[in-house]
Amino acid sequence: MSADENQWYYCPSDHSVRQGKEAPALDRMGPYPDRASAEHALETAKARNEAADAADREWND
Repeated sequence: MSADENQWYYCPSDHSVRQGKEAPALDRMGPYPDRASAEHALETAKARNEAADAADREWND
């Protein structure tokens, strides 16, 4: 198994978690180091977006 095949991905189209690059690039989020992290991909993305939005607001003030 290559290093990429050991990584985990979340697929938004069917809400699945997969190990390796099985899904098309436009239909996967990641890579994540483990299954649990991939399972929480949407929560992670939301938290990162909120942090980036807050940083933008602070920058613009």
